[in-house]
Order: sequence, then C-alpha cells, then structure tokens
Amino acid sequence: MKTVADAPVGAFRRALGDWALSEGLTWVFVFKALLTAFVALWLAYRLELPQPSTVLATVFIVMQRQSGEVLAKSFYRIIGTLLGLVVMVTLIALFNQERVLFLLCLAIWVGLCTAGAARYRDFRGYACVLAGYTAVMIGLPATFDPDGAFMQALWRVLEITVGILCTGLVMGLILPQTSGATLRSTLATRFRDFAGVACAGLAGELEPQRMEEVSARLAAQAVALENLRNASAFEDPNIRLRSGRLARLNNEFMVLSTRFHALYQLLQRLQGETGVRVLEALQPCLAQVGSELAPLAGRLYSDQDAANLALGLATSKQALMQRIRDGRQQLVEQQADEAQLTDFNTAAELLFRFTDDLHGYAQTQASLADQHHSREKWKGNFTPRANGLAAAVAGIRCALLILALSAFWLASSWPSGSTFVLTAGLVSALSSTSSNPARLSRQLLIGASGSAVAGFVLQFWVFPWLDGFALLYCSLVPVIAFGAFLLARPQTLGYGVGLLIWFCMLALPANQTHYLPYRFFNEYLAVLSSMGLVVVSMLILPPDRPWLWRRLEQDLRMRVVFAVSGKLKGLVDGFESGTRDLLNQAYGLAARRPDVQRQLLRWMFAVLEIGHAVIELRQEQAALPDEPCYAADTPWQQGVRAMGRALVRLFIQPDEANRQRALGAVEQAIQTVRDTPEPRPPQFDSSPLRRVLSYLHFIRSSLLDPNSPLAAGSASTAGRVVHAP
Repeated sequence: MKTVADAPVGAFRRALGDWALSEGLTWVFVFKALLTAFVALWLAYRLELPQPSTVLATVFIVMQRQSGEVLAKSFYRIIGTLLGLVVMVTLIALFNQERVLFLLCLAIWVGLCTAGAARYRDFRGYACVLAGYTAVMIGLPATFDPDGAFMQALWRVLEITVGILCTGLVMGLILPQTSGATLRSTLATRFRDFAGVACAGLAGELEPQRMEEVSARLAAQAVALENLRNASAFEDPNIRLRSGRLARLNNEFMVLSTRFHALYQLLQRLQGETGVRVLEALQPCLAQVGSELAPLAGRLYSDQDAANLALGLATSKQALMQRIRDGRQQLVEQQADEAQLTDFNTAAELLFRFTDDLHGYAQTQASLADQHHSREKWKGNFTPRANGLAAAVAGIRCALLILALSAFWLASSWPSGSTFVLTAGLVSALSSTSSNPARLSRQLLIGASGSAVAGFVLQFWVFPWLDGFALLYCSLVPVIAFGAFLLARPQTLGYGVGLLIWFCMLALPANQTHYLPYRFFNEYLAVLSSMGLVVVSMLILPPDRPWLWRRLEQDLRMRVVFAVSGKLKGLVDGFESGTRDLLNQAYGLAARRPDVQRQLLRWMFAVLEIGHAVIELRQEQAALPDEPCYAADTPWQQGVRAMGRALVRLFIQPDEANRQRALGAVEQAIQTVRDTPEPRPPQFDSSPLRRVLSYLHFIRSSLLDPNSPLAAGSASTAGRVVHAP
C-alpha cells in the first residue's frame, strides 16, 4: 500500500525522468565530447601527428547529438576532403611557381564549393564545405613549400581520418543517441499534433493563425525528416530496409496535410450565409472522420495504432460515402441551388480524398512493423529546391573576398596571411549552409573571440607549468565542456563552433610546442579580422533582405507552372517537397519580419491549393476511359488546357488583369464540362467529369478567396465568394 511519503518520491522520479529526456541529453553530449576529445588527442600525440589541432578540430566539426548524423557527416566529410585533396594537388602541380594564378584558381574553386553548399543544405552541402575548406587548408601552406605539398596533404587526410574515426566510435558506442529513435519519435509526435489540428479543423474550432503556425512547422519538419532519414540509414540496418517506406510516408504526409488545408480553406469560405446549409449537410461526414482521429490526438502514434486506424478507415469509408449521399439528398430536398450543391460536392470529395489519403498513410505506417513489405517499392523521392541566384551570390561573394584578402597578403607579406585567407574561406562556406548566414557569421566571430581569451590564458599562464598528457587534458576540460554545451543547443551552436574550432587550430599545443607570443597574436589577429570582414561582406547583397525574399516568392509561384507543365511521373512528390523546401528557406531568412513570413505562407497556401488541384486534374485526364466524351479535342478538354495557360500567366505575373483572365478561363472550363453529356452515374466515384468539375470549382474558389495574395488590392473580391451560376 502506498503511503503519503511515496508521493514526493514519485514526483521526484518523474521530474528526474523529464530532466533526463531534455536537459540530461545535453550533459550526455558534453560527456561524450570530453571523452572523444581525450581519445582523439591522445592518439594524435601518441602517433606524433604534425598537427594534433586538425584532429581535434575535426572532432568538433563532425560531432552531432545523434550517432547517425555523425556517421553521415563523416562520410560526406571524407568525400569532400578527398575531392579537395585531388583539386589542390592538381592546382599545385600546374601553378607551383605562379602564386597569383594559384590563388586565383583557389578562389574560384572555393567560390564554387560555397555556391554548392548554399544550393545543397543537407549533408551534400557539407561535402561542398569540406571540399573548399580542405583545398584552402592544403593549398595555402603549399605556396610556401610546393615540394612538400603532397606529404602535407597526406598528413591532413590522416589527421582528419583519425578525428572522424574517434568521433564515430565514441558517439556510436557510448550512450548512443540514435537517429533512428529520433526519427520514430518525430514521426509519432508529428502525427499526434496533426491529428489534434485536424480534429479541431473538422469541428470548426481551428483558428486561421494556428493553422498558419502549424503549416510553417510541418514544412520545416518535412525537410528535417528527410535529412534524418538519410542520416539514420547510416547507422541502422532496420532503417535501411524501410528507407523507401519512410520516404513514402513523408511524401504521403505532405499530400495529407495539403489535402487537409484545402478542405479547411474551403470550409472557411463556406462560413457565410450562403454556406450554412452546406455545412449543416456536411456536419455528419466531418464528425465521422473526426471521430476516427480523436483517439490519436492526445498520444504518440505507434505502428499498432496505425494498423488499427487503417482497419477502421477501410470499413468506415463506405459509411462515409453513404453519409455524403444522404447529405446531398438533404440539400436536394431543401431545394438548394446549383452553387450550394457544387460547394457540397467539392467539399465532400475533398473530405473523402482526405480520408483516403489518411488510409494510405496509416497503411504505410503500419507496414513499418514488417522488415519487408510491398509498399517499400516506391519510386518517388524528396526533391529539394533552392534559389540559384542566392547560391551564385554566396559563391561570388566568397570568391571575391578570398581574392581581396589574397591580394592584401601578397602585397603585405604578412606571415599570418595564409590564416587570414583560410579563415575567410571556412567561415563563408560554413555560413552558406545556414538559414541565417549573417547571424551564424556573427556567432562564429564572437566564439572565436572567446577562444582568443581562453587560448591566451592557457598558452602563457597554464601550459608552461604542465608536464604530461593528463595535466594537459585537465587544463582543456573547461574550454571543451563549455564549447560542447554551446554546440548542443541550436540557438548557440555558432558560438560553440567558433570557440572550439579556432581554439584547437591556434591555441592547442603541437607535439613540438613553441611559445611565440608574436605568432599567437598574429594568428588571432588574422582570424578575427578575417571574420570581421566576412560579416561586413554580408552587407553586399545580404541574404536576409527583400531581394532574396522576392526571388523565393517568385520561385514559390513558379511551382504552379511546374504543376501545369511538368511530367506527371514523380510530379506529386516533386511539387510537394520542392514547395515546402522553398518555404522553409524563405521562412528562416525572414525570421525578423513576421509580415514577410505571413505573406510567404499565404503564397504557399495558394500554390499548394491550386497546384495540387491542377496535378490531380491532370492525373484524372491521363486516366480517362477511351470514350468519345473524353476525347482530347472535346470542348471541355480544350477549356482545361486554356485554363492551364491562364494559370501559368497569372502566377508568372500576378496582377488583377491576369487573375480575371484566369477566372474567365476556369468558368469557361466549368461550363463546358457541365454541357458535356456523360453516360455514367453522376457520382464522383463513377463519373470522371464530376471529379473534374470539383477540381475546377475548387480552383475557382481559390482564385476568388479574398484572403489569397492573388486577390490583394482587388475591390471586386473584397466581399463574399461569388459562386458559379
């Protein structure tokens, strides 16, 4: 029997468990960082490597909280390192006597690598960072000693490899925090949150502001989950066996969330007087789907829950179809007009497709319980998108900066000029992978300034009094622990990187230590001044200013052009993933401008609604039976093609004139579909033209939405939505 004294004990245990799963993970990371640094540094000194600093800097560059991310990062680091090695050995062989030409080629190469890092913001981008960084690290010292360049390159590769192996072993074997476990937890949490939002939306209790917040978060999660899936495949064979299903699951969730948003927007447009009857007829259907999701809204989602949900949806879809027919009959008996019946049909079909998408998602989730499953055979993939101009600007900015610093180095013969140039290349490349490059550059500068203070104290007041590796490592523990603590938190990661990497590179004793104050001050002066110039260079076409937001907004609009004209094979997953990736980039760059974020979200909503409807309309056309009323030269087919051209013009140049042309084209297509006789029952499960009509009606309602950015400044759409006659 429990006593009163047991209550505080239970509360303490719960609090301890909560701490272990939150803040405790940070301290586990700090402990593993200290252990990895101990092993790597001991090996570097034991093997008498020329630069132990490179080994330890590699440890902190590669280190991540999840072991899968460490392995993935290490893999791409090795690729980038070898690529940089090959390029530099080639350049050294070609220009070993021409320092100016060598530095010019080096600047071009690093600029290309920086542009690649800005283009690919996942681990491939990291390989680009390392290809440029390794080239600079090997190439600049080679300008002083071309004959020894090849041996220096081999030593750097060996040092980097030692750091990678130490990090991978410690992070993977000691208290591992696996990426696979994080992936499964994230999937369960995402669906739990979505189920809660969907239940609220179906019940009419979801505020538009909350819908916007959820949509932005889901877009970021879709990108993060794809990177996490790739990282998890490096460490977990079970994840590799399910990689296709996990990619399919992410794609199905994007489609599911798009479908729900389209349904939510249509329900919002029916809130006026003309939509009361429609909502009343829809209410039993909405309540049935909400009842299926309600049990999953308050707890984490398991594979067994997915199997139960799939089984329940398989049996309830027929009941839902009957409820839809009953609701339509109710409107007919109430003598509803054609516009109300069209609204009901469109909303009911969106709800049924939402249920069908939910069923498919649950089936894929349930299939993860099996090692092998037929749903693994999925050919789609996540297709990230980036703005080419932004990537080119990052590369050109970096190349010009390296050229300018190299010119100063050659003119001044500064002994620390190579560090001056190397730091600029490294910081530019690292910041190009960030969603906020200017902020990361400032954090790196502040972190490196802290490393200068710590390095000065240790270099001249502590190290001379030490004897042996044990005492040396004990003196490093405070700096490493504090830096690792900063690394473990996303908001302070830049400070940790700046502190640890430049402390290792400039303040860590070599095997043969020389205490040269003038060299120490010269090196840190080169690092800090170079970082300061990188921060200043961000003022040249800065990446977080309106010019880039406008470009990304244009890229978002062009996703509708892609939906209209792209190849149908792989079109859905390419459209969904690319749209969300663009929004995720733009949303991060506009972090200090809520008004810009809100406008970007509105564009994403318009693009997803209309683009997805266009894609499904095209899929419907591609699957039409071989009958005369569906022929390609029929008036309704020609009307749909004319509508597609009008939508392309509208999203390329979104003005009121083009919007009115698009509305006219949609209305003409709707009329021609209505005028086309079809020898099939007029239900959406049996009539292709009925489904086509619903897609067209939804596109029309989206174009007439007064909250859409397409309707901005239009007096004719300031009132309620006008229905087709």
